This record gives sequence, structure tokens and C-alpha cells, in this order.
Amino acid sequence: MSLVVVGSIAFDSIETPHGKVDDALGGSASFFSYAASFFTTPRLVGVVGEDFPEANRKLLESRRIDTSGLVTQPGKTFRWKGRYHEDMNTRDTLEVHLNVFGTFNPVLPEAFRDSTHVFLANGSPVLQAKVLEQVRKPKLVMADTMDLWIETQRDELLKLLPRLHGLLLNDSEARLLTDQDNMIKAGQAVRKLGPKFVIIKKGEHGAMLFSDDGVFVIPAYPTEEVLDPTGAGDSFAGGIMGYLDSDDSPPPGRLRRAMAYGTVLASLAVEGFGLDRLKQTRREEIDERLEWYRTMLAF
Repeated sequence: MSLVVVGSIAFDSIETPHGKVDDALGGSASFFSYAASFFTTPRLVGVVGEDFPEANRKLLESRRIDTSGLVTQPGKTFRWKGRYHEDMNTRDTLEVHLNVFGTFNPVLPEAFRDSTHVFLANGSPVLQAKVLEQVRKPKLVMADTMDLWIETQRDELLKLLPRLHGLLLNDSEARLLTDQDNMIKAGQAVRKLGPKFVIIKKGEHGAMLFSDDGVFVIPAYPTEEVLDPTGAGDSFAGGIMGYLDSDDSPPPGRLRRAMAYGTVLASLAVEGFGLDRLKQTRREEIDERLEWYRTMLAF
């Protein structure tokens, strides 16, 4: 079993009602691979600029993340700056500098092309399709998307969907893709577009899974103090795919357990700025939180 992720590496400058941080290591691939590393040895494909500190690369490698697909190009690393509102559910993007990520054309190292599990982090469906063509015989492919691609590259996205095993998106994106306001109808409509299963994220209200085994709804883990929600969705995805890469038991239980682990990883990520909380996390803590979560859901 082997898991590869293709996505962004970024420096995030974040301001929330609980504080602020400048140039924290972020990006979809960073959060995803760090979360997945609690279950497996992820393979990371991304691009950074010449300003990317060696200490950040070593941080990822300290988690057994294979960074041989992380390339350095002339220029600066992708930067994002945002400010969260008091309710922490909405944010304003203040600055975006794509820098080297703006011309990123992912090429998988030869050693990565036998990966059994593939996560195509949020990005252009054209590039996601190019990545998929480089993997020989994947057993499980999941992709993330967003409203930008639904609005600007809908045709390309619709061509990609039948090639996916799973699609991850939030509730507003599901509405935009399907023109359905009801989430049950929206999830079922997305499945008809091709993916074998669909996971709809609902933020603080949890997530919904649509598959051959029906509909599964899971609440968010009750977190008392949310400091920074920036990496929650990618940590959620990393927990899901990392667990799936480590467990070959039959569905539906496997997918549902994966979502529970993803929920726990997301709950940990939001308790600190950037990767700070995940850097303090042990696998034992994840399992303990999962057991408490399981007890909470029992009735």
C-alpha cells in the first residue's frame, strides 16, 4: 500500500480572533501529508521557491513523509494571507501570491507511479487529470475541488469525475455543481456524475458520505477552542486517505472509520495555528480521542 498526494505547499499568514501568525507552513499537501503520516508513509508532490527553508523540508521528513517529489524552482513559494471573522466560519482572503505554484506542472517521480492510493488536492481538473495519467494502477483515487473550478472548468471536471473513486467537496460546492439545495439530493446527484463515493464537508456540522452502502452522516468532533481552521479540510482528507492506505478491510465499515479518523485529525488541527497542534500530536492521542468520539455517538 502506498499513498501519494499532489497539492500546494504554502506560507500562510493568518489572523483570527485568537491571534495571528506570519508565514506558517501550510498548503493542502502539507496538512494532508502530515495528517496522513500518523497512519502511513505519504509521498508528497509539490513545488516551492528558493525561499523555502530546509527546516520545513526536514519537518516533513521527520514524519516519514517522502519529499523526493517536492521540487524547488527559481522564485518564491506560494503565499496566502487571510483574516477570519468572529464566528470562525467565514474569512476574508487579503492576499494571494501564487508565485512558483502558478506555473506548477506536476511530474511524479518514477518511484511514485506505482502508488496504490492517490489524493488529488484542490486544483485545476486539467492538472488533476494529468497527474492521474502518471499513476499505473491506482486502487483508490480521491480528489478535492472548489467553486472556482466548478465555475471555470466545469467541462474538464465532469470528464474527470468518472475516473475517480471518491470526490471531496463542501456543501456550497455540492449545491453549485448539482443545482440541488437539499444535501441528500446533491450528494446522490454528484455520485451520478461518476465517483463511486462522495464526501460532503459541512464544517462545524460534520460531513456526509454517499456510497453504494447508502448515506452516512458524522458530526464534527466537539472542540472547545478553535484557534485556526485553515488546515481542517486537508487534515480531514489526510486522515481519511492515510487510514484507508493502512486498512484493507471491506467496506462499508472502512470508509466510515476513515471519516471518523479524519474528523479527529481535523479537530486537532484547528486547536493551533498552522501545523503547530499536529506537531504536538501522538498516535495514541488520536486513538484516545477516537474512542471518546465513538462513545459520544453510541446510543
